[in-house]
Amino acid sequence: MQPDWTLTVVPSTQDESGRDAPLSELDDRRLVEVCLGGRVEAFDVIVERHQRAVYRLCSRFVRRHEDAADLTQEVFLRAYRGLRRFRGDATLTTWLYRIGVNVCLNQVSGRKMEETPLEDAPHLAAASDDPASSLARTQEGARVRAAVARLPRKQRATLILRVYQDLSHREIALALGTTVGAVKANFFHALGNLKKILAEEAMRKS
Repeated sequence: MQPDWTLTVVPSTQDESGRDAPLSELDDRRLVEVCLGGRVEAFDVIVERHQRAVYRLCSRFVRRHEDAADLTQEVFLRAYRGLRRFRGDATLTTWLYRIGVNVCLNQVSGRKMEETPLEDAPHLAAASDDPASSLARTQEGARVRAAVARLPRKQRATLILRVYQDLSHREIALALGTTVGAVKANFFHALGNLKKILAEEAMRKS
């Protein structure tokens, strides 16, 4: 499927010395310009550069590796189709997060994901991990993830972007299309609700 731009003259990729710089050496803004100019292979570099971060974001909204991978693909598909809408008021990463949050919230609320946890996907354990500590960390992570999933949409997105993606309040505001004040309020309420959910769960099990 074709993106929503018209091919124009391809911007030069030469550096100050006149050398034709590889696409991998261009910054994100130049990659966008080159891609919009007709060299669509520049988008492959964007995907390679940001797919890990986008996948990590998506993996906080769903429980299965396959679902996170599907959502990641959908994020980049939408970014490719709408690349001309990237205005540069935020970093490309923040813009991709904005798309990612919308995709994840819409997809997760629209269909039921299977409950196989991401922690069951193949992974490499640290050399210092012993089986007991690895199991405890996995169980604790699954418990917190389940609690995060019960938060209201805006609180959930804010907490994920702040805690797991380490975005600033301003970056989160740009990603969610809201104000810094609203981000701070949502994060405050998200932490309070998360503690309440975890405490209620602990009481039920005691």
